[in-house]
Amino acid sequence: MPSWLVSEKVRRLYLVFGDQLDHQSPLFDEIDPDRDRLWMAEIAEEATHVWSHKLRLAFFFSAMRHFREYLTSGGYTVQYHELGKTPADDIGTNFSEVLRHDLARMEFEELVAVEPGDHRVREALEIFAKEEKVKLRWLDDTHFYLPLDAFKDWAADRKSFLLEHFYRMMRKRSGILMTPKGKPEGGEWNFDKDNRRAFGKKGPPSLPVFGDYPADALTREVVALINSRFPEHPGRLDAFSLPVTREAGLEEMDRFIEERLHGFGEYEDALWSSEKLIYHSRLSALLNAKLLNPREVVDRVIKAYREGRAPLNSVEGYVRQILGWREFVRGIYHFFGPDYLRKNALGAKADLPMFFWDGKTDMACVKDAMENVLENGYAHHIQRLMVLGQFSLLWGADPFKFHEWHMGMYLDAIDWASAPNTIGMSQFGDGGIVATKPYCASGNYIKKMSNHCSECRYRPELASGEQACPFTSLYYSFLDRHRERFDDNHRMTFQLKNLERKSTEELAQIRAREADLRARWGAQEESDA
Repeated sequence: MPSWLVSEKVRRLYLVFGDQLDHQSPLFDEIDPDRDRLWMAEIAEEATHVWSHKLRLAFFFSAMRHFREYLTSGGYTVQYHELGKTPADDIGTNFSEVLRHDLARMEFEELVAVEPGDHRVREALEIFAKEEKVKLRWLDDTHFYLPLDAFKDWAADRKSFLLEHFYRMMRKRSGILMTPKGKPEGGEWNFDKDNRRAFGKKGPPSLPVFGDYPADALTREVVALINSRFPEHPGRLDAFSLPVTREAGLEEMDRFIEERLHGFGEYEDALWSSEKLIYHSRLSALLNAKLLNPREVVDRVIKAYREGRAPLNSVEGYVRQILGWREFVRGIYHFFGPDYLRKNALGAKADLPMFFWDGKTDMACVKDAMENVLENGYAHHIQRLMVLGQFSLLWGADPFKFHEWHMGMYLDAIDWASAPNTIGMSQFGDGGIVATKPYCASGNYIKKMSNHCSECRYRPELASGEQACPFTSLYYSFLDRHRERFDDNHRMTFQLKNLERKSTEELAQIRAREADLRARWGAQEESDA
């Protein structure tokens, strides 16, 4: 037992959460290594409150242990609680219990932490501080471009929260990709029109494999722990090779810029069977754990453009994901508060089908996406939004249940980033705060953007019958179910007109097809979900 736990009084105890592995943390602006201590803990609740993928657990626990080593090598004293191989080995199941254990064995004047990105964690610690009569102070999170107060100022009294408006504000505020005259680089705010290409019949070109980072001793300990403690969780750890340190993260970033950034723009929405990541970066988990800083990623991406190594449409498209979307969803999450997570504008009530957990389905696009999720704890945004997310939407799954699934299955899932993406953009649970229309389409969208349909038993042009693509059947049923709700949404006009072309007999056949799918896949929702 460290002697300071028994006899030494500590001025401040600085809490470091698993998604705050920030080498530029504001904690370091005020901490005194001689008088203050750092506190980190692997918490059972954080591993189990959603049924977390083994890769997600291994990534965060390994990254935390490596960050601990970084801190101790820098002269800081770290009180670090590791999970035991069995629950009986733990000193507590949540942050409050572990902190209470340490509070009984040490004295400190103040708890300090960077503002958490999860409402649940913040609420639990504020309750703990009140119950234990401990002073708790939050530091502003300087990892992001925009302070939360600035987002609140932007959002105040707004009737709509369009990303495009926010993104332009962020470009002007930061000066990123802006000319000296205050105009957007290249004369356009975004180049989406250039970023919607499919691969065609030949598919994508051969791309280098992603970086391989063999597990060191710390990571092997984590892998053994997870296999022992959480054997029933989804995923495998046979060949764990993810970057879990800042150094490895920087290498991964440089590899993406050199090998993939050039094609990110025009092919960012394209799908191809067996190609799991294509031109995407695999940096989101590193950013969300704060091992990488968004400014350095954006700066290096722009540098590649200045040096002629990447086209503007790719660079702008990638910058928009970080400077625009990432900052936007964080702001939405905190602006609307904890109640946002229970929004369910469409009244959806269904459970997710079992293939969201085991990947066993005869839909080629869903099977491929789920293989990616189960193997890599990752899927790029079109697989997330237009395959898995869209299926959940059309199926009528409860948005919060989809959010929980998303939180558990993806490496990069942090509550602030996940909730607006799932409940808002993907499931339209917020009724149009994040997305002005539901992201829904027939199977023809997937046919246009991928080769999945050529390998699938279902036909995307059919809405009824045994060969009908489930996406197409469920799509028309979804529109029919909600036609009154979307009748005054001008962005849905074209889709509703296509629905109107369906005869009463055709709609009856579509509903029969939907009923068959629900009977086969075990839906439990009400008829109006």
